[in-house]
Amino acid sequence: MFEALNERLTGVFDRITGRGALSEKDVAEAMREVRVALLEADVALPVVKEFIAFATERATGEEVIRSVKPADQVVKIVYDGLIEMLGGEEPVPLNTNANPPAVVLMAGLQGSGKTTTSAKLALRLTKFDRKKVMMASLDTRRPAAMEQLATLGKQIEVATLPIVQGESAVQITKRALTAAKLQGFDVLILDTAGRITLDEGLMNEVAEVADIARPVETLLVADSLTGQDAVRTAKAFHERLPLTGLVLTRADGDGRGGAMLSMRAVTGLPIKYLGAGEKVDALDVFDARRVAGRILGQGDIVALVEKASQELDQAKAEKMARKLAKGQFDLDDLAGQLQQMKRMGGLQGIMGMLPGVAKMKGQMAESGIDDRMILRQEAIISSMTKAERKKPDLLNASRKKRIAAGAGVDVQDVNRVLKQHRQMADVVKSMARGGPRKMQQMAAMLGGLGGGAMPGMGGGPDMARLKALGGGKMAEPSADDLKAIQDRLAGLGGGQLPGGLPGLPGFPPKK
Repeated sequence: MFEALNERLTGVFDRITGRGALSEKDVAEAMREVRVALLEADVALPVVKEFIAFATERATGEEVIRSVKPADQVVKIVYDGLIEMLGGEEPVPLNTNANPPAVVLMAGLQGSGKTTTSAKLALRLTKFDRKKVMMASLDTRRPAAMEQLATLGKQIEVATLPIVQGESAVQITKRALTAAKLQGFDVLILDTAGRITLDEGLMNEVAEVADIARPVETLLVADSLTGQDAVRTAKAFHERLPLTGLVLTRADGDGRGGAMLSMRAVTGLPIKYLGAGEKVDALDVFDARRVAGRILGQGDIVALVEKASQELDQAKAEKMARKLAKGQFDLDDLAGQLQQMKRMGGLQGIMGMLPGVAKMKGQMAESGIDDRMILRQEAIISSMTKAERKKPDLLNASRKKRIAAGAGVDVQDVNRVLKQHRQMADVVKSMARGGPRKMQQMAAMLGGLGGGAMPGMGGGPDMARLKALGGGKMAEPSADDLKAIQDRLAGLGGGQLPGGLPGLPGFPPKK
């Protein structure tokens, strides 16, 4: 997300950083490049003009001229402008405060991801807000649409309205309202039908359903990859339907990010959620501050910690803690670490949340550090017998050849995994001998990228300090926190990450 924009803006600010003073010419040149970068990212022209006017006025003001570090102040101004463009400091929560059932109406074009997003939202409300949720499909036109929602409902263990063939969208809405009320559901999610393009029939049907259901939230689900088409769709729906918020899907596949940056400014509607993946839990609350930080290459440590915390399996963590305390770390444990990284979005997903990593992409690609490496390493470990995973010393030359053939790799790839495991096992043994303090450091390194330090062992980044990253203070993780993450990632490549992992500067500069 935002790869191209991040690269362009980082280049602009790198050129002005370090200068003792900035002239109006310097600022004008920087703003011209920022303007081009935003246009190339497919941001709507009126939004770009307004943003540049805001940033230029602030960047040539007294605050910057008198600043000790003018370049940092300019970066801060762009950061503030991005936050304003994206909707302000505080995330806008989903409103479910209504007499049960609170109705959430999902609208959008066909193929935008409404049905999947309905299930993701239902899971989020159930898991985090402890709401009793029912889903109902009103899509009577698309083949198997109702069956798709029913299947997703079973997968996430959320109730769906039983299917009755031949009913209209209005009839289904009335039956869903009655069923949800009688069965004591807190929230009813209505998944409306879509069309390939906007038409009068679609708008009339959605408007009629809205009149009957009287939703507390009407969310437009839009595909980020459609760029400015998504912005036009949002405007058209909002003119006919009282929308309350936006959900952008496929945000992880949108390298430009123009739709996201334009939608809030063009429609005036808050972006409430981002869909970033195909899994049913891949729905994130939209936070303008954190998105702005990622655009400017500052990563999103808070999201990384939250993701790690959500993915931590408490029972497995406790079992791992007991093994580590004895100085034990076998190849099954290494496989578990790789699987956890995959659940968190893979190496690329994690690296995208780390500060300063965008500059290292080229070096990482040349070094072969990518998600395919994790799959390769998993395949190698899976090709071993249970005894070999528990006792790697059994692996002689003939066994390594067999494992390489089973995993479809070379013997040297098997050796790399064994070397990586040996290095990590040596660290575990030395730390186990080093007492509680060393065990805390080990727990930070192996406890889920900081989000899941081993139970009873401390370690991991200070949660309160990292949480501040999502607030106005933008507090820094310590050197130990970033080193723990770096060590964990470096282990995947069998050595140090190219160029090392840069620390997180104090960003944005305090006012």
